Amino acid sequence: MSSKERPTLGGTRIKTRKRNIAAPLDPAAFADAVVQIYLDNAGDLELVAKNIESSDLNFSRYGDTFFEASQTQLKNFVEIFFLIICLHPMGFRSALVIAVNEDPSGWVFEMQVVFTGGRTQPGTTKPDEGERHPYSIIECEPKREVILPSVIYIQKILRRKPFLIKNLENVMQKFLQSLELFEENERKKLAIFTALAFSQKLSGLPPETVFQPLLKDNLVAKGLVLSFITDFFKEYLIDNSLDDLISILKRGKVEDNLLEFFPPTKRSNESFSEHFSKEGLVALVEYNEKKIFEVKLKEMKSALTTQITEEVDISEVIENVKVRVRDAKLPDIEVVRVLWDVLMDAVQWSGKNQQQNANSALRQVKTWAELLNTFCTTGKLELELMYKVQMQCYEDAKLMKLFPEIIRSLYEQDVLAEDTILHWFRKGTNTKGRQTFVKALEPFVNWLEEAEEEE
Repeated sequence: MSSKERPTLGGTRIKTRKRNIAAPLDPAAFADAVVQIYLDNAGDLELVAKNIESSDLNFSRYGDTFFEASQTQLKNFVEIFFLIICLHPMGFRSALVIAVNEDPSGWVFEMQVVFTGGRTQPGTTKPDEGERHPYSIIECEPKREVILPSVIYIQKILRRKPFLIKNLENVMQKFLQSLELFEENERKKLAIFTALAFSQKLSGLPPETVFQPLLKDNLVAKGLVLSFITDFFKEYLIDNSLDDLISILKRGKVEDNLLEFFPPTKRSNESFSEHFSKEGLVALVEYNEKKIFEVKLKEMKSALTTQITEEVDISEVIENVKVRVRDAKLPDIEVVRVLWDVLMDAVQWSGKNQQQNANSALRQVKTWAELLNTFCTTGKLELELMYKVQMQCYEDAKLMKLFPEIIRSLYEQDVLAEDTILHWFRKGTNTKGRQTFVKALEPFVNWLEEAEEEE
């Protein structure tokens, strides 16, 4: 049976669809090219950076290949670039061949391979196979002058290829989470590198990227994090101030949690002071002690405010303050200041009625005079209370005219002694509004002097 040809439209040209010609992946050649740049320039990072910049190496293409792989793999090829070339001497070729040629669905890219650039012996960072080049941070001396060129080199790469900063962040996180895989000397080199990276403001490397990965329970418990962070602090403070360090810690969201870097058995303020004092970081110790003091003072103020608002019996309030002062070792002067602040904050002030404000203030002084009297035990503390009243009346316009009345009330309640008031009047050192207050208090002082002469 003969078959008929199907009809066709005359004069129609059927064009063959053209396809983009895709060059085959060749990670081995890419690896060889980068390693060769290092070897050709004998590790001169200035020349290496220039040659990498002028080369036609396709970072983006190989980065995409890794990014599209399984989530258990390293997200981007460039992460290996930073780890192997900048941080560790193991060769590119082994890592690339393993990563690209293996089946992603059943392959896990282990940390040892990422950090060493090749297979490692079980439980160590010792290479099982792979080439090396001698120009890396891990292989150099643990000295800032030796490591600094590598930081500057990476900075140059990031300025020319700013899209790599995210990859550097990922690398730093993985590196810091694997501190236990490295020797003590190698961890110190990494700490110096990290400190220099912040000192040089390495393309906006986020502090959170560095500090948060350190808070792994197993690393903290072994004391590895404390050792690392100590080396980091010491190195960073060589070129930067304590305020700069605190700023980084705040941005890293660890400023309030520095004790979490200590193993659980040593997680106390005493251990903090002892450790960093021994390491020569006295300024950091003083900062921490001041911060602890401010927290305890704030806690006492909060508790006292609640009790006064709820009109708790004054004897109970006094006992509570005594306990907090004893436990927190709070200075008497600070206690007096806090007491006055809390008492005045609890007053319901009127915006217009001056007489109502005067009555409210005097009523508060009379009600809580015993509390003030309990802690104003010396002439120095009484004088400090007068300075505190002076400053509040100076800073708050509605209290400006109440100064002499408040002082007189404190005198009548035996909180302030006559000698204290006369000393402030004649030799007071606080100049804020002094002339105004001295003039306002003069009639009361004259009365005190006349009474003294009569006696």
